[in-house]
Amino acid sequence: MDSFLIDGYNLGFRCYYAMPDLSRSDGFPTGALHAFFASLLKLASMDTPHATSVFFDKGGSARHLEIFPEYKANRAETPESFRRQVPHMKYLCEIFGFTPVECEGVEADDLLASTALKIKSSGGTATIVSADKDFAQMISPGIRQLLPPKPRVKDWCVLDTVGVRAKYGVSAAQIPDYLALVGDSADNIPGINGVGPKTAAKWLKDFGDIETIIRRYDWLKPEKFRAIVKESEGLLRRNLQLVTLDTALDVELPTHGRPDFDEIIKFLEEMEMKKSLTNLRNFAKDQYQTII
Repeated sequence: MDSFLIDGYNLGFRCYYAMPDLSRSDGFPTGALHAFFASLLKLASMDTPHATSVFFDKGGSARHLEIFPEYKANRAETPESFRRQVPHMKYLCEIFGFTPVECEGVEADDLLASTALKIKSSGGTATIVSADKDFAQMISPGIRQLLPPKPRVKDWCVLDTVGVRAKYGVSAAQIPDYLALVGDSADNIPGINGVGPKTAAKWLKDFGDIETIIRRYDWLKPEKFRAIVKESEGLLRRNLQLVTLDTALDVELPTHGRPDFDEIIKFLEEMEMKKSLTNLRNFAKDQYQTII
């Protein structure tokens, strides 16, 4: 069965920053909820039918923090208005028939990656819904990535193995090595100073992986990086651990759920989301031949 695996916080934050500061009449913030619900409608209408799970972080990632205590330490505190909307996003997922998934001390990315691989191994196909570049390493026959629309672009974009190479200059399997070299500022992972995407892609084309680059450091060009790479063996191996997703977690496969239209209507009315109510009625008619 086809499955959609949604990176909950990635989508939630994009919705939050894409919307103005909308609020209910009592002042409760609803801007992110408006966009999040619209995204659920859109995703539920694509490639139907499919089972869907939505993955959320719960606490810090124990495995990452053990390797690198400064992991994600550069991130600003979550805005209070967004934080207040998160429980309602999770509830929306539940009543929409999407399964929220979270585990204390385990990063949502690892839960999602493990689920994607389990789906593929069972003969299904998985669509990872996220803008996070870490998931590019998962793309293969049976697993694709669906990128949310960018500003002023309405269409969602499918990233496959051909798209990964066009976007990053390396294969999907080389994405961890690529990220280990260039670093990931979003997660506070420093790469090798001066090594950008083009240099990293060129080295990986020539040498294949991090271990070969370390072993053949004296072949690297530009020559100025030879001593730097030699001195950065520990950093590169640590980075590779940090950016490589854990795909061996014990996870449940998504199940196909039907929206609870009565509960969704009740929720949208309580949140005073009138436009969303109209969109829901159109969705119910188009997808379920149901008048609500």
